[in-house]
Amino acid sequence: MSEQYVVGLQEVDETHVALVGGKGAHLGGLARIDGVRVPAGFCVTTGAFRRAVAHAPSLDGLLDRLERTDPDGRETIRTLSAEIRRTIEGIGVPADLAADVRRALSDLGEEAACAVRSSATAEDLPTASFAGQQDTYLNIVGPDAILRHIGRCWASLFSERAVTYRQRAGIDHRTVDMAVVVQRMVRPESSGVLFTADPVSGNRKVATVDAGFGLGEALVSGLVNPDVFRVRDGAVVERTIATKERAVYALPGGGTEEVTLDARRQEQPSLTDAQVVRLVELGRRIEAHFGRPQDIEWCLTEADTEAEAGDDAEAGAGAGFRIVQSRPITTLFPVPERDDAENHVYLSVGHQQMMTDPMRPLGISVWQLTAMAPMHEAGGRLFVDATRRLGAPTSRASLLDLVGRGDPLFRDALETVLDRGDFVPTLPDPTPATPPAGAAPPAPVPTDPAVVAGLIERSQESIAALERDIRTKTGPALFDFLLDAFEEHKRALGDRLSMQAVMAGMQATWWLNDKLHEWLGEKNATDTLTLSAPGNVTSEMGLALLNVADVIRPLPEVLAFLQDAGHLADDTFLDELAKRAGGPEAREAIEVYLDRYGMRCVGEIDITRPRWSERPTTLVPVILDNVRNFEPGAAERRFEEGLEKARQKEADVLARLRALPVDGEEKAEETRRMIERVRTFIGYREYPKYGIIRRYFIYKQALSAEAERLVQAGVLADPVDIHHLTFQELHDVVRTNRADGALIQRRRDDFRAYQSLTPPRVLTSDGEAVSGTYRREDVPDGALVGLPVSAGTIEGRARVVLDMAEADLEAGDILVTAYTDPSWSPLFVAVAGLVTEVGGLMTHGAVIAREYGLPAVVGVAGATRLIRDGQRIRVHGTDGYIELLE
Repeated sequence: MSEQYVVGLQEVDETHVALVGGKGAHLGGLARIDGVRVPAGFCVTTGAFRRAVAHAPSLDGLLDRLERTDPDGRETIRTLSAEIRRTIEGIGVPADLAADVRRALSDLGEEAACAVRSSATAEDLPTASFAGQQDTYLNIVGPDAILRHIGRCWASLFSERAVTYRQRAGIDHRTVDMAVVVQRMVRPESSGVLFTADPVSGNRKVATVDAGFGLGEALVSGLVNPDVFRVRDGAVVERTIATKERAVYALPGGGTEEVTLDARRQEQPSLTDAQVVRLVELGRRIEAHFGRPQDIEWCLTEADTEAEAGDDAEAGAGAGFRIVQSRPITTLFPVPERDDAENHVYLSVGHQQMMTDPMRPLGISVWQLTAMAPMHEAGGRLFVDATRRLGAPTSRASLLDLVGRGDPLFRDALETVLDRGDFVPTLPDPTPATPPAGAAPPAPVPTDPAVVAGLIERSQESIAALERDIRTKTGPALFDFLLDAFEEHKRALGDRLSMQAVMAGMQATWWLNDKLHEWLGEKNATDTLTLSAPGNVTSEMGLALLNVADVIRPLPEVLAFLQDAGHLADDTFLDELAKRAGGPEAREAIEVYLDRYGMRCVGEIDITRPRWSERPTTLVPVILDNVRNFEPGAAERRFEEGLEKARQKEADVLARLRALPVDGEEKAEETRRMIERVRTFIGYREYPKYGIIRRYFIYKQALSAEAERLVQAGVLADPVDIHHLTFQELHDVVRTNRADGALIQRRRDDFRAYQSLTPPRVLTSDGEAVSGTYRREDVPDGALVGLPVSAGTIEGRARVVLDMAEADLEAGDILVTAYTDPSWSPLFVAVAGLVTEVGGLMTHGAVIAREYGLPAVVGVAGATRLIRDGQRIRVHGTDGYIELLE
């Protein structure tokens, strides 16, 4: 049977994307929804496109050149895409295909005016809408003109904006085909766009309607501002009626014209409230059909308007409206699934863990299985449900205080939700548990370094036992063992003494900052008082890499090898290094470092991320920066310098307190005890995370060995396929020796889509994303506001670094990045200041910035976009803002 190149819209639905593209498939699906009216039409299929472009063999060479072009190479993309479009337009529509189109047009009326619209297979998809990337032509009259515009739609697959969009989305140009939708033209009195969820806030219960007179082109092109209506619970809750000076209308003979509206018409609403509500009801029906919020293009003709006014027999949710397109809103952050209809408020785990990138399913499920609190997944990120704690007055106050001390944006976002009054239900304070008769409250942890030493020893013993016992476990028995290991993992995390030690350091920090500001006017005094605090495994990690640089610095052949190491495979890197003069010593130094810290990596809370031990070349740029920027012995000198600054600060503070006229001696003695306490415990703040990541690497090595066995057995194609399965799904694969390849591919596609989403700090069950605001008026105009986490002021060159492996830093540079988890600490020794988009007072980056004495401001929205790489900036780490000097 010969391939069909022209099909009616009534013959397709949303499952036919490969045949008629995203737009055609959605229109076919829309036409099948009861009460939805779609203008009649047909599709010229992707098969027709493939057949036509097969007559242009020069396209292959042009596409090869395009594939090799950087997404930011705008001039090259512009030149190549224009050449490809000219080539495709020059092909024309083959004669037999043209005959099929003419026959389909006769059903619409041969001289009927039509809209000719591109419909690519990578368009209007759940993960990428491609809105506006290909061409649409309105009011095209006559078969010859329509055939000519079909060719133009084919060519628009390679418009500059479509090519750039695909390259940034990681979509191969050769995998995308183009269909064309031809529909009878609608001449509307008004038209516009309906979003079934608020596209700005993400609220799924608020619909937004943009409307104007005439064709929608006037709104799309920005010719006029739209009337904007917001609808919730079946009522218009907000409306803004714009002055609409112009409109675009279809001409009887084809084409369109721009018309100036009379003054009275300009101020009239383009829809009545009743029409807006009916349109939203229709949108909800469409949303339910497609299973996700929709961006819907609609129009209303003059005849429809009159019929509605007369309550014609067609009245219903969509009476009078024509739907000309519906696509998913791809920019909304997903909402965690839940099994009730209650309101929920979720807090981002990634913002607390300094890792806001998406996680793969195995990473998510392992974190959920080892976390102390239930966690909910959405958009490849994890969230905790804070609704109950926000509902009770006492727990609400303690939660707001806790998050507010760490990150004021969290507190502001939560207060924004609470200020609405009715979203979070009020709950009674829980009745405190009655202690057993005669039981005393737990004693505060004593200020004794032996407490920390004992906790570390216990952690090391537990991890050594895990490492020993897991070696003999394979197959289903490994998963049973791991489930038990996860319980021990949680026991270690919840150890009361360990938690007391962590809180002791934090509470001492807060006490000192509050009291010394009150008594002496000192801001963030602990930033200096905690310099070179003992036992901070994360700051030790950065200094230890300086010692590696000391070994390598006098070895010229090793340096030459490292400077050219970018092309080497990680699995042969250390072996190749050892072949150079001085290589064995360099290899030993790196291996000693990896033995202690090789389980770390950027985004380390995701077990699927490659560790430094797996990709040791990640450390090469940092080692070379250390060789270039420091003299031998820098690690010890830096530690001693920090220690001396802390001692001097303590002496200064205590002397000034003793000189106070009221209770000076008492205040000084209390402060001395708190300084001793903060220096005893603040370093331990980093150790529990280190223990978690050590355990994770042991789990990962065991699971990776299972993945290799599954590949050898032909069950999986690639060992990393396991990253796209949950822990339980992987257990089932190991047990049954069967894997769902289609599921793994869907998960890969989902993960790619999640990378373009930005998670909010706070997310409601209505889908509203709330990021919080700094409510400050004490910063200079034009400054970027953030949270001060490490005191001091520094001016220097900004280095915007998004990938640690690509860092190229010089002494005096200021590191600007999205977030810093502990793995970024080796970079901190080489910079003079820090700016991040995500962070809080007690998060890892802030703790290490204080440890190294770096002025730092975190939580700076859009910092990596607003600060240019190489720009001179001034970081005010005490007052929490950044000045852009160039």
